[in-house]
Amino acid sequence: MAGDASTGESIAFRWLVAGVSVLVCLVVAVVLYALPGRDGAEHSPLLPTINAALNATATACLVVGYVLIRRGRRQAHRVAMLMALTFSAAFLVTYLVHHAQVGSVPFQGRGAIRAIYLAVLLPHILGAIAIVPLALLTVSRAFAGRFAAHRRIARITLPLWLVVSVSGVVVYALLYHWPA
Repeated sequence: MAGDASTGESIAFRWLVAGVSVLVCLVVAVVLYALPGRDGAEHSPLLPTINAALNATATACLVVGYVLIRRGRRQAHRVAMLMALTFSAAFLVTYLVHHAQVGSVPFQGRGAIRAIYLAVLLPHILGAIAIVPLALLTVSRAFAGRFAAHRRIARITLPLWLVVSVSGVVVYALLYHWPA
């Protein structure tokens, strides 16, 4: 297979990661903005709360996984990181289900809090877009036993994934619990 000698990844695999990443972004965009007939103002707080809990749990798994690998506990690190990936995937599913039901939920805050909300939301969205291919590549390199390449990309993936997970909880808190 032709590929990058430094990572051992095939061109086909990179196209697969790119395709999955674009597909995820398109599905999210369609669910948020193109499905008709929903009113974002009427929603159940259950799924957003579950989403925030899944994000917070993924964050905890990421931190535990980092601590474990720093202590040389590779197998426990692997379990923690796969749990983080699982919780993040579950978040994505419940996020899509919620927004398929209610559409995009507008932020009701005004003034300075709106600026803060937008300042948290923008990097969260951009990071969420970037984390999909980064997480897939990071995990695939670990599974392939290419640990040097895994470590190189994990140094980028972990902090970004943490920012996305934590900012997701902050966005939830501001969107659903901040007084209008």
